[in-house]
Amino acid sequence: MRSARRGRAVGLVILALAVAAAGCRTEPGVTATDRVSTGGTSPSGDSGPATSPLMWGRCTDPKATDPTLQCATLAVPLDYSSSSIAANSIELSLVRIPASGPRQGSVLFNPGGPGASGFDPVAQSGATIQTQLGLGDFDLIGFDPRGVSRSGGIRCVDDAFQDAHLYLDDTPDTPAEQALLDEAAAGYVKGCKDHYGDSLAYYSTVNTARDMDRIREGLGDPTISYLGASYGTYLGGVYATLFPDRVRAMALDGAYEPTGDTEEQQYLTNLVGFEGAFNDWAAWCQTSVGCGFHLPDVGAGWDTLRQRLDDHPLRSASGRIINQSTMDVATKAALYRRAAWPVLGNALALAEQGKGDSLLAIADEYVGRRQNGTFDTLFQAIGIINCASGIELQPPSDPAAMLRRIHQQAPRMGHSITLKDLTDPSGRCSDLMLPQRQFPVKYSGNAPIVVVGGTKDPATPIRWATEMTTEMGDSARMVTYTGEGHGALLVSKCVSKIEGTVLSKAQLPDRGTVCEPDPTVTKPSWWVTVPAVQGARPADLPAVSAALGLTDTDAYFEIRLADPGSADTDRSYTAALIGAQFRDLGTVDLKIPHTIEHGWQAPNGNLLVVIVMDRLAFDTDALHSAKAAVPPGKTVVMLAYLPQ
Repeated sequence: MRSARRGRAVGLVILALAVAAAGCRTEPGVTATDRVSTGGTSPSGDSGPATSPLMWGRCTDPKATDPTLQCATLAVPLDYSSSSIAANSIELSLVRIPASGPRQGSVLFNPGGPGASGFDPVAQSGATIQTQLGLGDFDLIGFDPRGVSRSGGIRCVDDAFQDAHLYLDDTPDTPAEQALLDEAAAGYVKGCKDHYGDSLAYYSTVNTARDMDRIREGLGDPTISYLGASYGTYLGGVYATLFPDRVRAMALDGAYEPTGDTEEQQYLTNLVGFEGAFNDWAAWCQTSVGCGFHLPDVGAGWDTLRQRLDDHPLRSASGRIINQSTMDVATKAALYRRAAWPVLGNALALAEQGKGDSLLAIADEYVGRRQNGTFDTLFQAIGIINCASGIELQPPSDPAAMLRRIHQQAPRMGHSITLKDLTDPSGRCSDLMLPQRQFPVKYSGNAPIVVVGGTKDPATPIRWATEMTTEMGDSARMVTYTGEGHGALLVSKCVSKIEGTVLSKAQLPDRGTVCEPDPTVTKPSWWVTVPAVQGARPADLPAVSAALGLTDTDAYFEIRLADPGSADTDRSYTAALIGAQFRDLGTVDLKIPHTIEHGWQAPNGNLLVVIVMDRLAFDTDALHSAKAAVPPGKTVVMLAYLPQ
């Protein structure tokens, strides 16, 4: 049950700018060769020698540019029933932001998927996560699980094959379209079996949990704390079940618990969740003039546009096809979080005008396609990890009846599902490996555990959180989040405080705790003193704020469009702000090429951040999702008030 990745990592870095510009964070004093040294014994139930101490050193990964970050690798057995690591192993890639205070231990982080990188968010935003959750006395550790990205990332097919079979027409009208559909599943299965053979079954959640205990051992910590989101909550539950005496504390956000679901729950839980999110988005768009797709009946307009793209696909500026499948993926991607709602509205409005690049950009980021046509490993790994973990939709006992229920309860999200999808045995886990069993979660320890479920979470509806809380025992507490979107980590200040408290202090919230959505940050009274700059005009570009991961509950912000030249634009704002009695706090390099980030203190002491983004900034992976929305040749300026 993958987690949304759109924009949040960059947004967290923007929040880090607020912390850094205000001079609130003290960097830990560590050296490139710093390490934790320990002995330790092999984890219970595992074979092979004890894990060696992790050797932390300077990071060389291009995504880990913060000099305070440290990186390490750890060899783990591919097959835990084997007695030899050297002959059959996977090398895990790890990154940590060290404790800034007296070290009390480590917090391991997994963002979900399955198949999402845990290295990237810590490398890019670890200091902010650490600060926002109050984890200064803990190392925050990210790692790519087995089969993901740097840790032996699964690649059954090459990028060219993946790109050629992306957003296929699920209502084929020609033999060529049908052939592509047939090739997609068959080619993936063949590639996986040719490259990995019987080893595919080793990429399971249980083995990843065993890897986590090897990490704990390499750290020299008798217990670990854990922060997991989406599928990462199930991984945390499996770890706690396997190693109950090695858990110090856990925060499980956007809980996912696939074991024990009925046939109907397996097919409908996720579809109905996204159907509800679609309806909430449509209701908002229908009543909000700020939605570009503002219509008397947004749902009907969406249906009409979808059919039009099926009948007459668009072409992107680079010649790629944009059809109804592209629109389906983009819509689902935007429903993961409320901040992307206006982005979807604008993209749909542009598609109605024959401009589909914005829809394509949203969909591409969701599936992990980079601008150059290469892909990350998430969408190749997710199927293998699910199969190896016994997580698979079994053929329904009455396919026709199930299809009727799908189309009744999720008419838009289940629109493309056909009877063939429910009855065709090809492309299932049985084509890849022998049947694997799901591992049931049943924690027998007494460490404090917080489980967060959202009443409007489309991807992991709250039923799973309720079930997981019961399975995690008497020391678990469920927190209910009532806002829109998948997960609440660093989205809700209420949830973040609770998660930070359980991880840093091992303290639980009261039973029945409910967190409401954060209030919108209103325009501050001093905003009238922010000077205008000649040639910079106001613009409504929600795709930019979404790419940056900035929401109206994080900050009050406005966007301007200026003539080309980020350095000239920054100098113009610098002169104007100094003239208006704002105090210059200096620039901070957020490692986004062709951008300038400048912190300012308003006359009343509040923080203003000015981010200048040259047109070339939107050719980077960080901001490419907003490129189609930005007028050609323009420099974009964001002015943001970030409450402290």
